Amino acid sequence: MKINQLKVGVLLSYLTMAVQIVTGMIYTPVMLRLLGQSEFGLYQLVSSVVSSLSLLSFGFGSCYMRFYSQYATKGETEKVARLNGMFLIIFSVLSAVCLLCGLVMMKNIELVLGSGLTESELKIGKILLLIMVFSMALTFMNSVFVSIVTAHEKFFFLRLVEFLRTLCSPFLTLPLLLMGLGSVSVVSVTLLLTILATGINLWYTLQKLDVHFSFRKFDFKLLKEMWTFTFFVFFNLIVDQLNWNIDKFLLGRMLNTRATAIYSVAAQLNSMFIWLSTAISSVFIPKVNFLVAQNCDNLALTKLFTKVGRIQFLVLWLVVSGFILFGKEFIAIWAGPGYGLSFVIALFLIIPITIPLVQNLGIDIQRAKNMHKARSVIYFLIAVCNIFLSILLIFKYGTVGAAMGTAISLILGNVLFMNIYYHKKIGLNMLFFWKEILAFFPAVLLAGIGGFVIQSLPLGHSIAFFLIRCVLYALVYGASMWFLGMKSDEKALILDPIHKLLQRR
Repeated sequence: MKINQLKVGVLLSYLTMAVQIVTGMIYTPVMLRLLGQSEFGLYQLVSSVVSSLSLLSFGFGSCYMRFYSQYATKGETEKVARLNGMFLIIFSVLSAVCLLCGLVMMKNIELVLGSGLTESELKIGKILLLIMVFSMALTFMNSVFVSIVTAHEKFFFLRLVEFLRTLCSPFLTLPLLLMGLGSVSVVSVTLLLTILATGINLWYTLQKLDVHFSFRKFDFKLLKEMWTFTFFVFFNLIVDQLNWNIDKFLLGRMLNTRATAIYSVAAQLNSMFIWLSTAISSVFIPKVNFLVAQNCDNLALTKLFTKVGRIQFLVLWLVVSGFILFGKEFIAIWAGPGYGLSFVIALFLIIPITIPLVQNLGIDIQRAKNMHKARSVIYFLIAVCNIFLSILLIFKYGTVGAAMGTAISLILGNVLFMNIYYHKKIGLNMLFFWKEILAFFPAVLLAGIGGFVIQSLPLGHSIAFFLIRCVLYALVYGASMWFLGMKSDEKALILDPIHKLLQRR
């Protein structure tokens, strides 16, 4: 049953990710047109401010599994109940602190969002902030029940709730947007779905899993041990917030909501690009932990790291090169007029992040070896540099300057430092890795030449002709990689499932 739970859970995870990407592609442009550039920018600005409150979790949710496993395997049911009670108390307090911070923000809305907003924008901003803060506070409470259900390995239930939540969001929001209710309807639907998800997870925890909560003898020693375990997870949360939300916040304060909207369109594309990469590498995480647990040498890890990296590159470079060739036209069709700069911003975000995404299995190798602390510290320092760089570059280059600051930070930390760290400390042979990746160069060059020829074809600029160009380039890219880039084992990943399907028939 556990195997089925895991397989179905993974399948639903991929379906949820697919829905998120498809929704982003279809729903975002509709939202842009119905809200308008200013209100969309305001929504993104408030969202970036409220998302910073997620740091109040301090990464505690990540350590529940570790301590639950220790107690459950020994049959210590009383300790499990006390652990559950501790987590519920901790996250209840964090929820209250989140609400308090939200009220303080509301009282100082102009200070928080900047003085460049109009009177009406500040009024809407207050409502958005209040609803989002309530949603965030509930998310803290929900994380307790999600952690418990995860510990009981009920993956199907968890992924089903998340899938339905993702699927329902656009269908509930769109009619309200068409009625002219604006960004308030978007956050209201999010709050409603959060309430429902929390209620369902609470019901499942109490009724189906029969979980008990004990609030006697709050264990401060255990709390200290939890904090030691989650400290570097908390560091990573700070880094993520600084890297992916600070630019929108700075633009909203230093420029205006229109600048935030233009940047947010590029950031949305970057998020979808990151989702795509994690869908590939996450399949290999159990194998990494197995190899490390078996004390396999670094050569075996290097080969797996390189194998996954090449597969990642094959998929991701199709997206990157396609966006370089056709991205400007895509944004004009997708986002509409007034978002031309989003193409340049997206290039600054997507191109530098491609290298760490190709190598993101390395993060799991670090964690499996318990050698992830240095990465957390360096990433934090680089993220702080990102703030100062972005501020300086916004003054000089405006909206694009914010993306330039992030790009420089990514290159210094995620590319240069991490490749040296992988080679010198983790023990992965990065010279071998890059030799294998650069072996794709002839195929990349041929596909690029073919892409420029396709781009220059006199087909017009309608959506139909744009799609024809994209399909033609995908075919050229696929053929180029198949005959010049891919190895036999990589081709087998495609051919074997086809052979099996034909044999069944």
